[in-house]
Amino acid sequence: MTLKSPSVKQPAPRMQGMRDVLRGSLSRSLRALPEADRLASAWPVACGRVMAEHGEIVSFEQGNLRIAVSDGAWLGQMLSMRHQLQHELGRIAGVPITGIHFELKR
Repeated sequence: MTLKSPSVKQPAPRMQGMRDVLRGSLSRSLRALPEADRLASAWPVACGRVMAEHGEIVSFEQGNLRIAVSDGAWLGQMLSMRHQLQHELGRIAGVPITGIHFELKR
């Protein structure tokens, strides 16, 4: 008999499926917008509302995305999630992203 640790919670399969459906639906509805607008719309979906409030997409040029971050703590969090954010943003917005550069807001 195998016991699962009570401290590790997996998302409910139905909820994860619903998230995927919503992300796919958003991706399809964004196709008519310019790339920068698609990325800005996808940002809160890709990283969550709370994180999105601490980062702002500044520019997108030749596949490189620049994001201004509110403070050092959030900068560290976003840096640690760089690859995941790049993948999710690209997937949701339907935009190929070759790199993300985070910088502190001035």
